[in-house]
Amino acid sequence: MEEFHKVRRLPPYVFEQVNRLKASARAAGADIVDLGMGNPDLPTNQFIVDKLIETVQRPDTHGYSSSKGIPGLRRAQAAYYARRFGVKLNPDTQVVATLGSKEGFANMAQAITAPGDVVLCPNPSYPIHAFGFLMVGGVIRSIPVEPNEEFFRALERAVAHSIPKPIAMILCYPSNPTATVVELDFYKDVVAFAKKHGVFVLSDLAYSEIYFDGKPTPSVLQVPGAMDVAVEFTSMSKTFSMAGWRMGFAVGNDRLISALTRVKSYLDYGAFTPIQVAATAALNDPDLDQHIDEVRQTYKRRRDVMVESFGRAGWDVPPPAASMFAWVPVPEKFRHLGSLEFSKLLIEKADVAVAPGIGFGEHGDEYVRIALVENEHRIRQAARNIKRFLGTADETLHNVISLNAHR
Repeated sequence: MEEFHKVRRLPPYVFEQVNRLKASARAAGADIVDLGMGNPDLPTNQFIVDKLIETVQRPDTHGYSSSKGIPGLRRAQAAYYARRFGVKLNPDTQVVATLGSKEGFANMAQAITAPGDVVLCPNPSYPIHAFGFLMVGGVIRSIPVEPNEEFFRALERAVAHSIPKPIAMILCYPSNPTATVVELDFYKDVVAFAKKHGVFVLSDLAYSEIYFDGKPTPSVLQVPGAMDVAVEFTSMSKTFSMAGWRMGFAVGNDRLISALTRVKSYLDYGAFTPIQVAATAALNDPDLDQHIDEVRQTYKRRRDVMVESFGRAGWDVPPPAASMFAWVPVPEKFRHLGSLEFSKLLIEKADVAVAPGIGFGEHGDEYVRIALVENEHRIRQAARNIKRFLGTADETLHNVISLNAHR
């Protein structure tokens, strides 16, 4: 039977192939070190859990919640932006709670996209950035990830040659998957471009608190005038180790926030009220900076162990300046296979799972994304497995060729 129209617009989910192989290996007894999915292994802080338990025992919190987010939660997010970025937000008109940043992006696409609208999206990039718009009839034009002169030349070409003119550009810094970071001056140039050409800016700031060089990552909303064109999406998944709680935010331009709020009002009743209350307590925590720094230091230690141990194993890992990921070139001798086949080999031969770069766009196919979601002992175990795999690959893998070679 023919697939439904929207399903046809989506390619096979690359990561599902890796997940199936991983599940099969585990079922056969393999001890897989899973560095693939960006799923934090750190526990949610106990006082947040306690607030959830306390609130869930109140019967008055069991009904429908607020799709937009309860007022206290929106005020807490506005206060966080004021402390962290010096950005003033109106919690009534410029903040909406989302079910994680992923849902926020998808429903923003639903809210602002007409069939055929052009959106500029980094390649490689987190899949929802592009496919949220593709699912609602939008058209994606790729732009580079690196914040250099070519980035702005690509923007100029897109405006000059796209019909219709692009309605929005997507940014994600620190980048998922590449861990690229930017300076505030870059955002100033982006905002100037967006205002000149009437393009909205949709910024994914999910990894803003996970940086390693001591220099906090900026927000696009720190740029004077950015509120005229920009909305930023954040999440409590990584910073607070609350991935399964599904709590995020969109903040910024009144018109865009209003459109997202209206769409969401038809689609959901918001997160469970006790989750919103617990999230409010987390954002208002007087020791918030200390707790965030503890998370940051944990990921930094893991990064350092990965860079050192993988390097000794024969696979150089460029140290990421931020995020919970390393964006690592596929070793030269395996590059002809492509990132998906190489990722499958790592599971089969080294008991290590990573995310193939092709899953983030065609320009990612010479890379894999490695997540810092296992402890230091497990990362060293992965390095030992990889060293053994690389040391024997010439003898055991001489007949492995890319599936593309058969086409």
